[in-house]
Amino acid sequence: MKRIWFIGLFFTTLFAAAQEIDLEDFAEQRFQVQDEDISYEDLYESLLLFYTNPLNLNSAEKAELASLYILSPAQINAFFEYRENVGKLISLYELQAIPEWDVPTIRDLLPFVSITEIQDSRPFMTRLLNEENNYLLLRYTRTLQESEGYQREDDSGYLGDQNTVYGRFRVSHSDDFSLGITFEKDAGEQFNLDPKQNQYGFDFYSYHFAIQNKGKLKNLIVGDYQMQFGQGLVFGAGFGAGKGAETINTIKRNSTGIKPYTSVLETGFFRGTAATLDLGNLEITGFASYLAQDANLQNDTTYSDFEEFVNSIQQTGFHRTSNELDAKNNIKEFSTGMALEYHIKHQFSIGATGLYSQFSRPLQKRPNNYNQYEFSGDQNFIGSLYSNFNYQNLMLFGEMAQSKSGGLGAVAGVLLSLTPQLDFSWSYRNYDKDFHSFYGNAFGEGSRIINETGTYWGLSYRPSRKYKISAYFDKFTFPWLRFRVDAPSSGFEYLGRFTYKPSRSIQMYAQFRQENKELSIASGDGALSQLTETSKKNYIINLDYAIGRTFSFKSRVQGSSYTEANETTHGLAILQDVNMSFWKMKLSTRFALFDTDDYNNRQYIYEKDVLYAFSIPAYSGIGTRTYLLAQYNVSRSLTLWARYSLFDYTDRDTVGSGLNEIQNDKRADFKFMLRYKFRD
Repeated sequence: MKRIWFIGLFFTTLFAAAQEIDLEDFAEQRFQVQDEDISYEDLYESLLLFYTNPLNLNSAEKAELASLYILSPAQINAFFEYRENVGKLISLYELQAIPEWDVPTIRDLLPFVSITEIQDSRPFMTRLLNEENNYLLLRYTRTLQESEGYQREDDSGYLGDQNTVYGRFRVSHSDDFSLGITFEKDAGEQFNLDPKQNQYGFDFYSYHFAIQNKGKLKNLIVGDYQMQFGQGLVFGAGFGAGKGAETINTIKRNSTGIKPYTSVLETGFFRGTAATLDLGNLEITGFASYLAQDANLQNDTTYSDFEEFVNSIQQTGFHRTSNELDAKNNIKEFSTGMALEYHIKHQFSIGATGLYSQFSRPLQKRPNNYNQYEFSGDQNFIGSLYSNFNYQNLMLFGEMAQSKSGGLGAVAGVLLSLTPQLDFSWSYRNYDKDFHSFYGNAFGEGSRIINETGTYWGLSYRPSRKYKISAYFDKFTFPWLRFRVDAPSSGFEYLGRFTYKPSRSIQMYAQFRQENKELSIASGDGALSQLTETSKKNYIINLDYAIGRTFSFKSRVQGSSYTEANETTHGLAILQDVNMSFWKMKLSTRFALFDTDDYNNRQYIYEKDVLYAFSIPAYSGIGTRTYLLAQYNVSRSLTLWARYSLFDYTDRDTVGSGLNEIQNDKRADFKFMLRYKFRD
């Protein structure tokens, strides 16, 4: 009887409408518009992990709930106070009674959470064979035009065909178990059953088996996994949300522990076993990993004391040519370490991490001015201390780490809900020029946590449910030289965004961002280079609107300018999306015009793609971009997707360069995917 009054909430349509979510739209609303040519697959995998295995709110920890980047500090604290005072939730409808929680926030959260009231006591094999979240994905992708790499008859070209083939099988249940395998062959790679080349069919496999919550054993994973502890200075698994429209929560990393690795990115994960023991207020995690990675062997003793070494571990994972195959699995990495965390309820935690890495061959970069302090050798150790403190609407966090070189890394910050409408964030970071962390992914300006200091301020203000104002300012310096920067340098970045949502079917926002950095350019006589400030400005005006549940539309104008040495270039993209949903079919279309003066003004825009795929291509040059995505539900068990996309350029006769060059002014891609659910 204590909460019988919630029965009245069942008349709302909120929960029925929120169970289906467009992950591309969700990501676009919260995370930065990409302006670097990096993969956002880790972001999608992180969201997908919660989407396919919803977080149990009755057992969720604060770090797990915060890692969704949906709730403010006040909302997170309000939830745990409610759960502590009232007890376990009996229905998702109960979320509407939590102080500080509003309907739009709940609607965003619902696809990623659940409530589990009764533990399943059936034997493990019975649970495994009868699990509803049990599916197989198969995906085929092909560029319709043939590039240079497929036309060469010698071994300097691509050895395989143009087809990309991807598959994933997974059966899992939240807080219980997960079993999965992912496999892929990239375009240009061979499908080869040749043990001599260490290949068994597909070029890459990722696999795991995990069990959770078995007495004191909180988590055990065998196979591929990632880890997230502290602020990511040592272990920074998956996607670290960067600076963007979500100006508050994204500066803080959350200790989510060990997680299965299901991506096809061939670096940045561990392969072996890891386990977490829950001893009440103390959690202990230990792991061991042995992973073969790609690298080109070197024996140039003119700049190295090693007889045989590698310059760097390759990140692409491509094995399309003879040279790429020669680099395959040339370096083996053995890793081991621990993480300890002591926590008092949900208010305070303190932890320590340690990671030891040993390589089968030394790493030694070819020396130049800016990389003198990079890692060199075949062993590294890095350790850290971190803590988190929560009190009412205040969150304090920080971590300090030191690598074998003696280099230090540190990050600290504050999240504060000043009022129910106003949130504030602040963060400071300092990464030495000789700080070496191979699996770190902490908050920062650079793509790696090295050679950087910075201070960040963020605000989010919601004067009403219809309006939201977000802003941040980030000031950073680079104490040592960088690529194309021949002296210590500095810069700043700021963003402002205004969102207006008069109803559930209409949302408009305008966003402006500016980033200033210093770059070395040649002097007048060409003998010396000098630092010159560059300025990149981006703006977006976006309108999303829907007509019932059948039609939805997106209209956007997105542009930029880039200034270097008093010369300014520009870029512009205008697009219209039309999406339809009827019967068993969903259709998504786009037509876009783009005109950019140079590559510095390329426009990155999220695109809808087949299920569990992520598309954010660069619109560069002059031309049009179109795509058509169709989804058809054949039955409750079988769903099909097909996607055709086209770049049509008017400023060139060829597309791409090198082995990827296409002798055409168009590039078209076709993608087909099916998902089969073994139980529904």
